[in-house]
Amino acid sequence: MARALAAESTLPAPIASDAVLAVSAVAGIVVIVVLILWLKVHPFISLLLGAALVGLIAGMPLVKTDATPENGKVLLDSISKGFGDTMASVGILVALGAIFAKLLADSGGADRLVATIVDRASRRTLPWAMALVGAVIGLPMFFEIGLVLLMPVICLVAKRAQMSLISIAIPTLAGLSAMHGLVPPHPGPLLAVDYLKADLGTTLMFGVIVAIPTTILAGPLFGRVAARWVDVPTPDRFDRRADDATGSTDKRPGFAVTLATVLLPIVLMMAKAIVDVAIADDTSPVRETFDVIGSPIVALLIATLVAMFTFGVGSGMNAKQISTAAEQSLPGIAGIVLIVAAGGAFKQVLVDTGIGTMLGEVAAKGSIPPVLLAWVLAMLIRVAAGSATIATITASTLMTGVVADLGTTETALVVLAVGAGSLFFSHVNDAGFWLVKEFFGLSVPQTIKSWSLMETVLSVGALVVILLIDLVV
Repeated sequence: MARALAAESTLPAPIASDAVLAVSAVAGIVVIVVLILWLKVHPFISLLLGAALVGLIAGMPLVKTDATPENGKVLLDSISKGFGDTMASVGILVALGAIFAKLLADSGGADRLVATIVDRASRRTLPWAMALVGAVIGLPMFFEIGLVLLMPVICLVAKRAQMSLISIAIPTLAGLSAMHGLVPPHPGPLLAVDYLKADLGTTLMFGVIVAIPTTILAGPLFGRVAARWVDVPTPDRFDRRADDATGSTDKRPGFAVTLATVLLPIVLMMAKAIVDVAIADDTSPVRETFDVIGSPIVALLIATLVAMFTFGVGSGMNAKQISTAAEQSLPGIAGIVLIVAAGGAFKQVLVDTGIGTMLGEVAAKGSIPPVLLAWVLAMLIRVAAGSATIATITASTLMTGVVADLGTTETALVVLAVGAGSLFFSHVNDAGFWLVKEFFGLSVPQTIKSWSLMETVLSVGALVVILLIDLVV
């Protein structure tokens, strides 16, 4: 499956020997992990320092001089280019997504969505309904935002249904996490799509296909097992907040309007992919139109503008309140944007040194399936660094050379394998681990037996489904 990288590869030729490049890549990753985990340095600074170390060990000059070849790569230029390119593409999406999520939460649309689904579920089907809730809420939201938003809902549902907290929590978190790791327009999958030059529509389509069975496996099915292992009382810290959210008679957007608005950017991007397949003529006005409205930035911008009316005006918010909601949504994601952009700088240095080309050649010689290699790389970095975003950034970068000659479908599956690997075994170095532990009142061992194992089942299950799709298509 892996193909040897020929000289015509679009990636730069290595600027040092394979041994030096391997040492530089390992050193950069180790430094990032050590700085984040043990020295508690912010990931933004850690990624920049890791990028600088990779370039220096590989022999990149710091600045351009008269002795620098015309097409020679310069470390500071590579860092600036990677940072700026990522900020220009993903940064806009992150900001729009934050505004959209804030409007969804403040309008009561998220509560309406949850209440409607849960009210129609029986005790037996409630875990399945909560998995659907997690997946739907997880489509437009960052994982941390969705997690915090759903905590009180999970506790309220468990109390009202008199069911085990874990049997409700695990399916919900599985749906949320699957969307986070596998389905654009989340930043992780979008980063992998961007780095690996994958087709967004194809990746989105297969991401949904992979997410459905893996959510079922890691959610309602594994939730039954986890509920036997972890039996804890439902905390009461959310009782008042949850009752206010679900019992309020304020003017909230209806279920159909909320669901349609949430799904709008997904529909636009999938429509673009369908039109691209159905209409071969690049100059067709229909195809050109969908190429514009189906691009991630435009699709999410359209959805955000629509949300200002369906969520904002529809819930009784005036123009000032809508503007305030948008303003309040942005400070919280500033750190995320900077980390992602610094990851782009790290990526660019790895690319410009030729490490991606070297790794692709090694993978080709070893006949390592690209999908499996992508998952293993992301999984190892996830376990070491704790961050799904950093795992996605680094693994995608290292896979750049491997996918250079792959087809559209196989590249999309590599992107999904990276996303699946980035979900593997969340533990004490992951912020999500501590959020789940503290909000649900679990001990560290209980969190590992429930949350951590759920993430592992989700990751491995997704890999199996991706490999099966790879065999078929």
